[in-house]
Amino acid sequence: MGFDLLKLSLKYLKVYRDRHGKTRYYFRKKGARAVRLPDIEDEKFLESYQSALSDGNNRIEVGVRPIPERSLEKLIILWTKSPRFLALEGSTRAVYLRLLSRIREQDFSQFPSHEMQSKHVRAIVERIGAGSPTTATRILRLLKQLMQFSIELSWREDDPTAGVVAPRHRSSGIHSWTDAEIAIYEKYWPTGSYQRLGFALLLYTGQRRSDVVRFGPSDVSDNTIQVTQQKTGVSLMIPIHPDLQRELEAWEGKSQTYLTGARGNALSVNGFYNVFSDWCQKAGLPDRCSPHGLRKAAARRLAEAGCTTHQIAAITGHKTLSEISRYTKAVEQKKLAEAAISKLARVSNPKK
Repeated sequence: MGFDLLKLSLKYLKVYRDRHGKTRYYFRKKGARAVRLPDIEDEKFLESYQSALSDGNNRIEVGVRPIPERSLEKLIILWTKSPRFLALEGSTRAVYLRLLSRIREQDFSQFPSHEMQSKHVRAIVERIGAGSPTTATRILRLLKQLMQFSIELSWREDDPTAGVVAPRHRSSGIHSWTDAEIAIYEKYWPTGSYQRLGFALLLYTGQRRSDVVRFGPSDVSDNTIQVTQQKTGVSLMIPIHPDLQRELEAWEGKSQTYLTGARGNALSVNGFYNVFSDWCQKAGLPDRCSPHGLRKAAARRLAEAGCTTHQIAAITGHKTLSEISRYTKAVEQKKLAEAAISKLARVSNPKK
């Protein structure tokens, strides 16, 4: 997901870091008692947040306005309580909830959802997604799911999002670390340091941080590290790169996971993002250098080593090869261009 979950703009959600570096979440509304919430990756987070936000009597907030039956807001509330929504991966639910909260804050959320037409869908996408094609695309995707749910409830028989196209945009996505940036980090954080271990786990396994934080000694055997990806469920056995092996051998911890917090507990996904960002900042790297950027760098380096898309996917676990193919095509283009210039140079300077 290219979003930092700690920066979600859920209404009344406050995020703090205690003196031990642990991230805490609170529902704080002016004039009301603060409510402690579970970790944002906890499956009970959304339920607890919704409970704090709603009084359970068909009101979005205590003492505010009633929610009209069959309104868009009512549809949102019912969908977020449905098995289909609750079955989504935790971080996905959190991102969806942030966007749904923005819809609920708008006046049109009180209008009858069963009377929505394509022109209304376009208006919503344009209003909330103004200036951000990515947000517009996500809002349209959410509205499609809401309208399908409305059909399941027999509130309507058609889908007004059919035929509506989100604005097109070009984006390179999350920054892939360059070799120069990798060298800067490795120079600042030496072999054997905790910071170097976290870095090596990301770069030499090509996995997401949600999987890296769960790695521990029990996952290592026969010079391979085993992982079942949390997001996709894909199971992988990844040979351990010599540079990663060196960091694992230098590890002197006794916990179940390699990456732990101040109290020796496993780091949460967001906790790791925070500390890793601090490590990058101390090394003098730009803000664009993120954990996921190392996953992209791993794929790039595999492509540059001559690996095929299927070989790269065997490491990264990508289910579709479209993203990986961009790396292999870029490498192929570079090699062809270098060969072309080399030929041109020989023709232009035959005596050299």
